Amino acid sequence: MENQTVHPDILLLEGLKVTPQSSTPAFILLLLIYVFIMLSNVSLMVLISMERSLHQPMYLLFCNMSINDVFGASTIVPPLLRGVFTPPPQRYIHYTSCAVQAFCAHMFASMCHTVLMIMAFDRYVAICKPLRYSAIMTSRMVAKLSASAWAVSLLMVLILVGLSVRLSRCRSVILNPFCDNASLFKLSCESVVVNNIYGLGYTAVLLGSSLGSVALTYLRIAVVCLSNRSVALNSRALQTCVTHLALYIIMFVSGSILIILHRFPTLSDYRKLASILFHVVPPAMNVVIYGLQIKAVQQRILLIFSRNTVTVVK
Repeated sequence: MENQTVHPDILLLEGLKVTPQSSTPAFILLLLIYVFIMLSNVSLMVLISMERSLHQPMYLLFCNMSINDVFGASTIVPPLLRGVFTPPPQRYIHYTSCAVQAFCAHMFASMCHTVLMIMAFDRYVAICKPLRYSAIMTSRMVAKLSASAWAVSLLMVLILVGLSVRLSRCRSVILNPFCDNASLFKLSCESVVVNNIYGLGYTAVLLGSSLGSVALTYLRIAVVCLSNRSVALNSRALQTCVTHLALYIIMFVSGSILIILHRFPTLSDYRKLASILFHVVPPAMNVVIYGLQIKAVQQRILLIFSRNTVTVVK
């Protein structure tokens, strides 16, 4: 298969492995999920921007997550859809496009962690230091935290992908549904020790700081709630924390499954499926879990349903 490429910068991408009989159902399912992700996240961002009562740090930070979800899904799903009806021997991709896709895929994964870390800090300040919340979580602080999240992720992923791009290539087949960093350095016959060391360090720092900060945050929140007998405070803390924790667990579990499956080559097909699910499940679930907690969203949904009911009755 590798000899089918006509130019050294043209790669053959495995893409989504589906039988001819399941091509149409797979295409329709992926398309529906992608449309839902785009419509729901964009609608929520528009609602938050237009509703002045939602111009609060928690919702502004959630806009960051919605932007990242749209970015992550758009990086992976449209190319997969284009390749569904393309014969496997003709699924070509330029090396530059492959590197850009790998960068975007890892950027999405990194931002999932950094944004949720900032949201955990926001919940910590709101519950543990309620009297100082407005002084600490100002618009300027939210902007700084958001910019820091994007800047740190950008730097880490640039180094990650840059280490792979510098390598010479002796192969031309990407055995993955889409391009990622591992796909890039596996094209080389050179030593990839530096890539593996940085890749493991990158993963350890990202997951360690993410898991550690969220765990410490919720431990502190739990101590405050247990020492404070205010029913109103504990109820508010439970409502906001359960939502954030649900988002974090979905993201962390889906990402961890992908990392674990990388260690078992015999389960490569399951790993490929998990890599796709990581880019569609969290973006689809985040807006449902978090969006339905916003009263303005609930009111808009009820208004839409009530209008439809009146129309049907008429």
